[in-house]
Amino acid sequence: MKIYFKEKLAEIADEYLVYETPVIHPMRQDTVILHNVLARFNPASNYRIMLLAHWDTREIADNDPIDSLQNTPILGANDGASGVAVLLTLAELLHEAPLNFGVDLLFVDGEDMGVPGISGSYGLGTKEVSALLPKPYPAFAICLDMVGDSEQMFFMEYYSVLNARDVVANVWNLARDLGYSQFIPKIGTAIEDDHHVLWKHTGIPAIDIIDFQYPNADTNYWHTTLDTPDKCSAKSLSAVGTVITELLYLENERRHND
Repeated sequence: MKIYFKEKLAEIADEYLVYETPVIHPMRQDTVILHNVLARFNPASNYRIMLLAHWDTREIADNDPIDSLQNTPILGANDGASGVAVLLTLAELLHEAPLNFGVDLLFVDGEDMGVPGISGSYGLGTKEVSALLPKPYPAFAICLDMVGDSEQMFFMEYYSVLNARDVVANVWNLARDLGYSQFIPKIGTAIEDDHHVLWKHTGIPAIDIIDFQYPNADTNYWHTTLDTPDKCSAKSLSAVGTVITELLYLENERRHND
């Protein structure tokens, strides 16, 4: 994956950084090396926005309905790949149509190797890279996780509202204006995702766009071998990508007119 990111990003980003950090694997208790990738656009700008997604996938399908498959690694088409897909497409847009402010695209490792019920065992890549991020920090950050669900429903994640209420309101209002009714203006579950880890270790106001009911309240593909591309939708990815793209370029227009 490190090679793939280099091939896709090193030539189009203004600055391409890879952070390699050792951590103790929470489940295995051995040392593993995490690879966090930061693609920066307009790095000289003091005003910045960060977008992040985790690229690792769960090593075990511990929620799989078939017991014999629960030690099988998941493919992670939605939980991992969907957010990365949106960021890679945004990287191409930022290269082709540069903004007058800075954007940091952070691809984090080690989000999903935690032990269920053990606080702090998830989001290890974000925790490690938080101490290494260039300053000045971005004004805010948006995490994209599990955004490809074909039955898309985005509630306002609890920690996002608590720590970055204005950013949440801006995103959900913009989605409404664009006609995306899957952005539901109601507070949802508290999720200790990368956005919350980033906020805890840097103070950067951060929100999470996440559809944690995958695919719905009655069926679960999360952390199972069923998290495959056929459960995802190009239309869903397009909705999220469009909202984020519109947010960036509206901000660009606003800052140009100020």
